[in-house]
Amino acid sequence: MLKVDHATIIGGGFSGTLLAINLLRHGSLRVTMVERRPDRLGRGLAYGAAQADHILNVRAANMSALPDQPGHFTAWLTQAGLGQEGSFATRRDYGAYLCAMLDSVRGLAGDRLTVLEDEAIDLVLDPAGAQVALRSGATIATDVVIIAPGNLPPHDLPALAGIASPAYVNNPWAADIAKGLGEADTVLLLGSGLTAVDCALSLNTAGFAGRIIALSRRGLLPHCHAPAPPYAPRRERPRGPASALVQMVRMRAAEIGWRNAVDELRPFTPDMWRAASPAEQARFLRHLRPYWDVHRHRIAPPVAARLAAMQAEGRLHVRAAKVVDAIAVESGISMAVRGRGQDAIERIDAARVVNCTGPLGDLRRTGDPLLQNLHARGAIRPDPLAIGIDVDQQCHAIADDGSAQARLFVVGPMTRGAHWEIVAVPDIRRQVWTLARQITGAHWVEAEGL
Repeated sequence: MLKVDHATIIGGGFSGTLLAINLLRHGSLRVTMVERRPDRLGRGLAYGAAQADHILNVRAANMSALPDQPGHFTAWLTQAGLGQEGSFATRRDYGAYLCAMLDSVRGLAGDRLTVLEDEAIDLVLDPAGAQVALRSGATIATDVVIIAPGNLPPHDLPALAGIASPAYVNNPWAADIAKGLGEADTVLLLGSGLTAVDCALSLNTAGFAGRIIALSRRGLLPHCHAPAPPYAPRRERPRGPASALVQMVRMRAAEIGWRNAVDELRPFTPDMWRAASPAEQARFLRHLRPYWDVHRHRIAPPVAARLAAMQAEGRLHVRAAKVVDAIAVESGISMAVRGRGQDAIERIDAARVVNCTGPLGDLRRTGDPLLQNLHARGAIRPDPLAIGIDVDQQCHAIADDGSAQARLFVVGPMTRGAHWEIVAVPDIRRQVWTLARQITGAHWVEAEGL
């Protein structure tokens, strides 16, 4: 086992911040965090770019950042007068909770925690440690490096790759998508998942009175949380390929309801995913992922009610269609789309087109300089499905030659190729909690006040 006195975390979003907190809770090592955007420190993209009406998709009772203290978030929420156990808190409030945790550990850790407002652009590993190069010209000598890149910006659809128009918004979190729109305008959201839900709510809150079209291959919106009857969950991992996951849920749903059928699989899905062959995993992603996602990643009842009201008023339309091509025009972008199961092509003239297809997973297409440099040298590689960075079960980065990098780790959503269910708080909190104990070699040590 490596002796670690100094760990450097690159990325100060949810995954990186929570890892730093757990490293400082579990042991006595020094931790350096590198984050290029101080406004995202502790919050990351999900909680740093959230608007006031963006609500968590999970009840407060299941959102503790600490797996060993399940009531941690609800206690903070109640003390702050912002909600209680059964409520759906706002994402801004959750971001404030994470920042409060970081401030608390800063006070307890003293000079064991260093936070740098800088960007890591390269790193070199050797048997004794690592050297991290920063954009400022400084370097960090460290024993281990943990990359916590969060969700990378989405990539362009092929039809929009050459479009250079202010009407096209590739990253919905980096722009005011309602700016300059009128009530006669149409906004086309490319995607109908959680990102599209957030964008529709943002447009509605901003007072946009025009037409919103959410377009995806299957035209599916996320389903809503609702009370489910009590049941006795299964104790063993179900047998069968990952590609049969949806069928398993359907069969079990007849007994205990579909929400319970999905939720009871949560402890087993990472093992089911790892046990599947690459062909089975690819088949799941190609054919079944959209159906799994809309049942697995549900939205809060108030959000579902607002979307239903917008649909009833004729302001929100969800379409199952494929983008054929796009042309920049004076009024915005003219999109050619083909409805699912149809041959005819329809043209939609949109004043704004917003890419809501979800985060980039293909390491080969990233513009991040650190990831580009590491990939070019073979220090990291894409996972076999090109949906993230290849890691082993202990989060070691896998090099081009297939070896596990003893001093380089990756955490968070970009490890989805190895773990699959690693996008939500309950999954990431367990991942970083386990890794912190692994790095420190610690038995349980709990910092007072955390």
